[in-house]
Amino acid sequence: QVQLVESGGGLVQAGGSLRLSCAASGSIFSITTMGWFRQAPGKQRELVALITRDDVTNYLDSVKGRFTISRDNAKNTVYLQMNSLKPEDTAVYYCNAKDVFRNYWGQGTQVTVSS
Repeated sequence: QVQLVESGGGLVQAGGSLRLSCAASGSIFSITTMGWFRQAPGKQRELVALITRDDVTNYLDSVKGRFTISRDNAKNTVYLQMNSLKPEDTAVYYCNAKDVFRNYWGQGTQVTVSS
């Protein structure tokens, strides 16, 4: 079993930056992939970025060049560095972890970008 706790959301002006953190606990060694999803009002949840155990990354096209996903294995934590934020980035951001059998979700953290 894996537990995920996100932090780092908040209110920021367009062009600003935020760093989201996701601390994982439990059966850490079973995780193969971690990622960040987001869901804006009236829209479906979408994958923003992912990182594999081998540090292969993938990004939503609209955030490429602006967002960076990384991990700190010593802290069992995954980060999403978000730069050059736009109002359309406003959403609840959710941390996700996957092992061979299951998906795990954090509670979500609100990111609001003002114009």
